[in-house]
Amino acid sequence: MRYVIGNDHGGLDLVEVVKDELEKLGHEVDHVGAFDNKSVDYSDFAKKACDKIIEEKADFAILICGTGLGMSLSANKIKGIRAACVSESYSARMSRAHNDANVLCIGARVIGSETCRMIIDEFVKTKFEGGRHQRRVDKIMELERI
Repeated sequence: MRYVIGNDHGGLDLVEVVKDELEKLGHEVDHVGAFDNKSVDYSDFAKKACDKIIEEKADFAILICGTGLGMSLSANKIKGIRAACVSESYSARMSRAHNDANVLCIGARVIGSETCRMIIDEFVKTKFEGGRHQRRVDKIMELERI
């Protein structure tokens, strides 16, 4: 699978952890920044990463800011994106299994590197279950037309 990582200055500390974990699991990784701790706007990097999904240049995105919330709010404004902000592995698993999330948002000021690795593992290894959950995901996607 192809993953893209997007982060602002607040998420910089977890970028290498995420990148290393994804590569360890055998995935391609693209990083669209930020690349230093200079203050930037998370919405710019959420868009850069999510555009890769929309353009089919990536299958999934991992977005990192201080809390994950700004990235999640920004990403979910983009048509075709289902972003989940999580801080533990169970929610990461359920975001894929039941919600077919294509974007994972995490907060570098909320979780540490080991929790980050566990979250990435669950998100990456979990497949969408479909079935009754497909109907619900379809209803979420229908909200984009309102």
